[in-house]
Amino acid sequence: MKGPMQQILAQAQKMQENVKRLQDEVARMEITGESGAGLVKVTLTGKHQAKKVEISPDALTEDKEFLEDLIAAAINDATQKIDAASASKMSAATAGMQLPAGMNLGGLM
Repeated sequence: MKGPMQQILAQAQKMQENVKRLQDEVARMEITGESGAGLVKVTLTGKHQAKKVEISPDALTEDKEFLEDLIAAAINDATQKIDAASASKMSAATAGMQLPAGMNLGGLM
C-alpha cells in the first residue's frame, strides 16, 4: 500500500517533527520590544514570559499613566515580534509540503 496516502502520512510525520523542533526554538527565543524611542524596553521569552524590563531614567520624569502606557506598548511590541518570528518559522517548517486543499493544521501554528 505504498501510495499517495502513505506519502501524505510520511510528510505529516516529518512536518510534525519540524513543527515540534521549531516550537522548542521559539520557546527559547528572547525578543525585546520597546516604546517611546527606547525609553522602555521589555524582553520576553518565546513563551511570552517577561525576562527583563528596562526603564530609562528619562522615562521616570513622566507621569504615572504615561509610563504605564510605555510599558504596555513595549510588551505589545515584543509580543508582536514573537508572533511574527513564530509564524515565519512555522511557515518555513511547512514549506514544500504538499498539503491537501483545505487541510487545517489546527493549533500547530
